[in-house]
Amino acid sequence: MYNFLSLLLLISFCVLQNLDKAIDHKALHETFSAFGNILSCKVATDASGQSKGYGFVQYDTEEAAKNAIDKLDGMLMNDKQVYVGPFVRKQERDSSMSNTRFNNVFVKNLSESTADEDLKKVFGEYGAITSAVVMRDGDGKSRCFGFVNFENADDAAKAVEALNGKKFDDKEWFVGKAQKKSEREQELKGRFEQSMKEAVDKYQGLNLYIKNLDDRISDEKLKELFSEFGTVTSCKVVRDPSGISKGSGFVAFATPEEASRAINEMNGKIIVSKPLYVAHAQRKEDRRARLQVHYLSC
Repeated sequence: MYNFLSLLLLISFCVLQNLDKAIDHKALHETFSAFGNILSCKVATDASGQSKGYGFVQYDTEEAAKNAIDKLDGMLMNDKQVYVGPFVRKQERDSSMSNTRFNNVFVKNLSESTADEDLKKVFGEYGAITSAVVMRDGDGKSRCFGFVNFENADDAAKAVEALNGKKFDDKEWFVGKAQKKSEREQELKGRFEQSMKEAVDKYQGLNLYIKNLDDRISDEKLKELFSEFGTVTSCKVVRDPSGISKGSGFVAFATPEEASRAINEMNGKIIVSKPLYVAHAQRKEDRRARLQVHYLSC
């Protein structure tokens, strides 16, 4: 369960699903930067660098994130409709897979020769069953999965624990609670939210806040100054509506180590004629919450 400070950080995140594999963080940044200042922009990738089809964008304000969601959810990117939504906390669930009692068991990866009687024999060792059926197509050919219903929920649970992963006819069975479509969708949603939480946790500490910038420093110059410490994934000088620099900006790195190195080397360094202030970026609400915690502990 997220603590209060984590929640404040997460509300400025947009979650993206169903991304075309060709879309990278640069393409995302190009599209989403129209709605506000982006602190971090990532496409989740596997070990080989291939896109996993989802990602996230973090803005410096909740309002920017909401605007992006309102305008971009359902848009087409590379001819694929993209889901854009808020980062949703993983609610305390009922631990449905482990705590909810059930009588109906789902079994898959059956051999084509496995019959109803075989299921009755195998599962019957764990308690009285009311039905056992292998699902078949219109021609009577096994679809290699089936259902077993127990009289007693405790017996169903014992069967799942004993038989899941066990091999029959060189086939490793999956045995678990039979789920309704809505339950499967909820579980998939939970897995996605958890993966995004892990991604958010992984990329915390990448974003730097810079202030006391000379008015002549541009986005390009800021990137040039910080690129020697690692891969800069996004870089922005904050400006007023007329385009005049406010003397502050944000730089995001690919790894926390690079960001830390930049802080150590650049904080206090004189650029043009001013000493820079460089630190990990914090939202205003996060700073306020930390101060409140500090004062309460005094």
